[in-house]
Amino acid sequence: MTERQTRDGAVEDDLDRLRLPSEALAIVLAHSPLLPVEQVPLIDAIGRVLGDDVIAEEDFPAFRASTMDGFAVIADDDSPWREIVGAQMAGPVHDYHISLGTAVRIMTGAPVPDAATAVIPIEKTEAADDHIVVQDDSLKAGDNIRGIGADMRSGEVVLKSGTILGPAEIGLVAGLGRVPVPVRRRARVSILSTGNELVEPDQPIQPGQIRDSNRFSLVAALSGAGAEVVWSGKAPDDREQLRRFFQDRVRESDIVVTSGGVSMGDLDLVKQLLSDVATVHFRRIKMKPGKPLNFATVDTTLIFGLPGNPVSALVSFEIFIRSALAKMTGQTVPVHPRVPVLLAQGIIPSDRIEYQRATVEVGADGRLVAMATGGQASSRLSSFVGANALLEIPPRATPFRSGERVDALMLSAPTSSSHGAVGG
Repeated sequence: MTERQTRDGAVEDDLDRLRLPSEALAIVLAHSPLLPVEQVPLIDAIGRVLGDDVIAEEDFPAFRASTMDGFAVIADDDSPWREIVGAQMAGPVHDYHISLGTAVRIMTGAPVPDAATAVIPIEKTEAADDHIVVQDDSLKAGDNIRGIGADMRSGEVVLKSGTILGPAEIGLVAGLGRVPVPVRRRARVSILSTGNELVEPDQPIQPGQIRDSNRFSLVAALSGAGAEVVWSGKAPDDREQLRRFFQDRVRESDIVVTSGGVSMGDLDLVKQLLSDVATVHFRRIKMKPGKPLNFATVDTTLIFGLPGNPVSALVSFEIFIRSALAKMTGQTVPVHPRVPVLLAQGIIPSDRIEYQRATVEVGADGRLVAMATGGQASSRLSSFVGANALLEIPPRATPFRSGERVDALMLSAPTSSSHGAVGG
């Protein structure tokens, strides 16, 4: 290939050099900007990424609280008979005076009267008119009382920036009154499918045509990763129309994802366009599937030119785009835990690092066992169905045997074992 300079002065031959996935990921992360923080209502913060630390401004609970339905008493009272002098429910505090021989009926979560030193569960008492008979002589001071600040102390960092706000986190934010909630803005993403052969899923196909599946897989993947898909559709196949359309998408997006048009052919318009309007950082990766992955930037907008094969697109998403989204929203990177697993069957390696779709289970002996999900062709999207891991198979001259150990990138938690023991 003849050398020529790209928009940023890089040499074409260097851009087409096969980069290791780890090298390519480092480049992507180095160009992934941190998105700004915005304040949103509590209900809109569900599933978002926290933009600032949440710090407790007061002790919680702010009062001694009962952990049982029962009776507030003085623990070291020798008499089993206690006169009931009142009832304390959750809510307004009553000024009951507790002394030896008395008790206050109390509900779970209710404030404990000042003089009481313990709460005895209702099932350990016997009712007798306006008295109770205590049937537990092992009661100690502090039993069944949650002390002031037992859950959190004033000044304590309760949630760190970068935390995804799930049910428990939303409950903590609500309990602390931290509203509106500071969250990272969602990444705005445009998804462009390219290719004259593509038709919409609801359209009949003619000879040589295929239905566009990549775009919808990527919409699902990006939405599930917390991005805001601001546009998705088929891009023009005319060079000049594509240029204008692409530049509009770049202006309105934090990330632009294209599918197809990045290989070595003369009609791969996306690859040619990126060289003209963007700063291209790499074009090929030493991995399978996903070798012809293009990565470029225009100012702070990231551009991922994904291969057209559906598995290649999704593997590239999991390794590179999901990691970029995490970096941009302040989350921990890498997003997929890397764990050692045992192969349940032999695998013939490729000439480059291969990411095989697999199911990882916890074996009977507690070790993790991986089984590939059938044929691994980059066009076979069903290989992703049910997969909870990507096996990282390095290149080598000899096949991998059943029982050998390799690394796996976990997409979700391992399942329970359905196979017997694996050797190794």
